Amino acid sequence: MDSPVQIPFKSFIQLKVGDATPVYLQIIFEFIKAIQLGLLPEGTKLPGTRILCKLLSINRNTLIKAFQDLEAQGFIEIRPNQGTFILSDQKQNQRKRMISKPEKIAQATTIENFSFKSSSVLENPEEWSDLPLQFNDGLPDLRLIHTDILARLYVSKLKRQKIRRPWEQIQTQSHQHFKKQFFNFLNLTRGLRISESNLLTTSSHEVSLFLVTKLLISEGDQVIVGAPGYYLSNMTLTDSGAKIIPVAVDEEGLDLASLKKICETQTIRMVYLTSVYHYPTTISLSAKRRMEILELANRYGFVIVEDDYDFDFHLDSNPILPLAAIDTNHQVVYLGSFARSLPAGFGYGFITAPAAFIKELEKHQRILEPGIDVIKEQVLTDWIQDGEVHRLSKKNKVIYRERRDEFVRLLTEKLNGRIRFSIPVRGLAIWVEWLDDFNLIRMQKKCAENGLFLPKTILYQTKNVTATRLGFGSMNLKEMEIAIDVLSKCLKSLVHDSPNGEK
Repeated sequence: MDSPVQIPFKSFIQLKVGDATPVYLQIIFEFIKAIQLGLLPEGTKLPGTRILCKLLSINRNTLIKAFQDLEAQGFIEIRPNQGTFILSDQKQNQRKRMISKPEKIAQATTIENFSFKSSSVLENPEEWSDLPLQFNDGLPDLRLIHTDILARLYVSKLKRQKIRRPWEQIQTQSHQHFKKQFFNFLNLTRGLRISESNLLTTSSHEVSLFLVTKLLISEGDQVIVGAPGYYLSNMTLTDSGAKIIPVAVDEEGLDLASLKKICETQTIRMVYLTSVYHYPTTISLSAKRRMEILELANRYGFVIVEDDYDFDFHLDSNPILPLAAIDTNHQVVYLGSFARSLPAGFGYGFITAPAAFIKELEKHQRILEPGIDVIKEQVLTDWIQDGEVHRLSKKNKVIYRERRDEFVRLLTEKLNGRIRFSIPVRGLAIWVEWLDDFNLIRMQKKCAENGLFLPKTILYQTKNVTATRLGFGSMNLKEMEIAIDVLSKCLKSLVHDSPNGEK
């Protein structure tokens, strides 16, 4: 791996001279943000303090003070005669110590007439590019969306809408009819046994998670997440006040032996899972572990928040049903998204849970999302009733299965011996582990020079793993071939230029 000095610290550790916040606190906030966003992966060795001070143009005593605080909070480890490292899962378990979140990662920002809280957690990690080829983390192809059909349906419903009753009554009746169709649809497709009182629909998947964490998490609550995990959900959990405890994910999903050990000594409020299709590794929680985690939840009293973000894209065999379908103790809050193949604005987020919890969620949703798009709900109700959603899903599965198989063929042909991956039965991305030793940020730059964009959010690099989550769904077959040719060319260039002489 490249020397830590080669890490572009100044690109993401940005200190503001003259700011009201002390420099050592700015350093703490910036390093925590970089760690949480994956810019400084677990196990990364940091440069010596003298070198880092020179890179960042700061006083050494200030940096040492900040590092002492970061070590106390569990974000780094200072090893005598070895160096400073981003704290790894393995080391945390050996020391039986949990990563603690700093007191609310926010600082006061002042403008001319008033001050407000500024979050260091919620910085947008996403990048944009106008390069002709782009990988993402598994988004569908917008070119396959039936925008014209939906537009005609929407306009038709809008023209036929006659307001002869109070608008609130129209909203309520229309929404109830939509919820009836929707919970029947979820029961049919996901094996659930819910009624209307167990369902809340939201404008998006992200809003669903925000509402759930608002009700479940109090400041200092301990939450288990898979490692590696989903950066956006981790940001939401951290901002809610949760103390995140990462647990490794292996070939069978979340390591439940580690989870059990943690539960024996600590009080866990929540386990956040992408059980059917773990993000980012695409691993499914094994059948044995699915039963075990429900037993652990019942024994230790934690809530399982099951995020089924990508159910629409089962490409082989029958869908794996969510934990919520076999939960008899009502300890699973199940959330997901509906119709990811529809245009922006037509998709929905949803939450299923015990009726009392849904009722409480509705109170908060009325403030966050007071209005109901009656026309949109009527259009989607018709699509569900007429079977159009099933037909569209079936058609898209054929296309995406062909793309996945071609993507696998190209990876095997052009990067043989350089990568390791498993073929996912679901979703629109493949978790690719690189066998050569190189820096992914350098790979990103090389690819950009050749017309291919790799956003930082799909790059994962630790002391033990160098991997990328490559989304294939948004590319046609020709685009895939060009993109993988670029990856192959850039990899050969990086390995050839490496001072370590890797193969």
